[in-house]
Amino acid sequence: MKRIPFSDVEITGGFWKTVQDRNRDVTLECVRRQFELTGRFDALRCDWREGMPNKPHIFWDSDVAKWAESAAYVLKKHPDEALERRVEDMIDRIEQNQRPDGYFNSCYQSLEPGNRFTNRWNHELYCAGHWTEAAIAYYEATGKRRFLDLICRYIDLIDRVFRVEQSASFLTPGHEEIELALLKLYVCTGEEKYRDLSLFFLNERGTENGKDEETASPAGMYMQAHLPVREQKTAEGHSVRACYLYSAMADAARLTGDVKLREACEALFDNIYERRMYITGGIGSSHDGERFTGDYDLPNADAYAETCAAISLAMFASRMSLLSPEGKYADVVERALYNGILSGVSLDGTSFFYTNPLEIDLGTRRANACREHAYRPLTHRVEVFGCSCCPPNVTRFFASLGDLVCSRSADTVFVHQYMPSTVRVGDGTLCMQTNYPDDGTVRVTAKGLKGQKLALRVPAWCREYKLDSEASMQNGYLLTDVPSDDFSCTLTLSVKPVFYEASPLVAADAGKVALAKGPVVYCLEGLDNDGDLHGLCVDLFEPVEESANEELHVPMLTVKGWKKHACACCGGPLYRPASGDYRPARLRFIPYYAFANRAETDMTVWVTKF
Repeated sequence: MKRIPFSDVEITGGFWKTVQDRNRDVTLECVRRQFELTGRFDALRCDWREGMPNKPHIFWDSDVAKWAESAAYVLKKHPDEALERRVEDMIDRIEQNQRPDGYFNSCYQSLEPGNRFTNRWNHELYCAGHWTEAAIAYYEATGKRRFLDLICRYIDLIDRVFRVEQSASFLTPGHEEIELALLKLYVCTGEEKYRDLSLFFLNERGTENGKDEETASPAGMYMQAHLPVREQKTAEGHSVRACYLYSAMADAARLTGDVKLREACEALFDNIYERRMYITGGIGSSHDGERFTGDYDLPNADAYAETCAAISLAMFASRMSLLSPEGKYADVVERALYNGILSGVSLDGTSFFYTNPLEIDLGTRRANACREHAYRPLTHRVEVFGCSCCPPNVTRFFASLGDLVCSRSADTVFVHQYMPSTVRVGDGTLCMQTNYPDDGTVRVTAKGLKGQKLALRVPAWCREYKLDSEASMQNGYLLTDVPSDDFSCTLTLSVKPVFYEASPLVAADAGKVALAKGPVVYCLEGLDNDGDLHGLCVDLFEPVEESANEELHVPMLTVKGWKKHACACCGGPLYRPASGDYRPARLRFIPYYAFANRAETDMTVWVTKF
């Protein structure tokens, strides 16, 4: 199975074109400007000295690299001399300061040049991986090799030090990322040593040969080094690191045919999908270690659900689709895409969330301020973070969004995500016309694909569907033949508001429901519901009305419910006999991705059912 790359996919309109245009025209520049102001680009000069502002940090190179990768994806579709010049200026700084043996890391070269490759925790290989992805993207966008050649020199050094000589102070990376980047580099260049280095890092992880004092401690689980990768069956540790590792494992399984590696990927995915993922597609429920905890531990107000984690899950799931085109993989991509990733950036594209809680209770937040070590998620987005991995991850993800739309086998074109688009498939084309996700009608036209099959995903949330062409269902996809070189069919998915309940094992959601329409999860904000959300109950048997929130310019769902009468819940004794004193109320829901775009207010995804 091969991915149809974003370069062959033109998103022509609708929901995601709006997001992509804003990402290109607004967000990319906002991120660059903040990185300039905070010294991330200047750090590439490798000349910082004590007393100067903006002391370089161990992960700054990765921030700049992801911005450059984003810029490359934009340039591939929209040539821009000024943007290309900015990337070239960045490459100039790398070329001027790269060490003779190929080493480049702005933090180490400025602060402790004698200590390179001595501290697993300090993100050297993570940064090198992001430089690699950026260099590949820029080469593929412009045809210019300078950046790629510089980074290949660095990777050659890493290969010699880690795989050949094994002379570094550690054997496998701390923060995984370079593993998947190396496999991309292998595909780009055809150089087998890059594949071999990736496999070396994967194969040594968690083995007796790869263990040391750090990985043998609880930190080993934090960095997924507690077991050999083929023996890992549950998602553990730092959630972003984990899914970057799993993404590399899935790529390696596909490129090498490694059955054991594939089986491990399937088990890891199912553990996340069935037990450790929020309804928004968020993962990593704990602030402590930004990590997976245990099955069904999915608190709402304390949810960490880092934006990067949702992106990494989508990366992993999309790679699993290439191993086996089962609908659940694209379902997870879609759930994360419309919710846990999209919520990470404001509606105007200028500010970001690092974490994405499923509940905000301002009263509890104020109480937590009295607790020294209490975790308090942000209630509004900001332009930059000290650890600013999420903003450029968002920009590169949205700029290359077309990667998620389609894939193909020898005889079948799989459509995973529905959006207005034109897709080049060899000598043929596939066009989609749709107003998805607001409407479930998708018109698909295939030209020049006679004799192929089309596989159209029926999302797991869809209970009623119809295709006006003879088809069979296979693993969540409707398969239909393409009998001519000018063939069209229409898929109709019933997109209706639906209330969901969680497994009874998810204690945080007991007695509550969440509302979604198609792939979009909705939430309640205090601003739309007279402030108090705790006294609200929703009536599951009342019709849900659809309208628009004119303030946010997003869809709104309204349903009849009930609210605890104020006299019964305010004032008086702290505890009292239970009362059924509820009054009618109208509950107004907005898409989860749109929360916290106005004044500070309470929010919840899960609401008590009446």
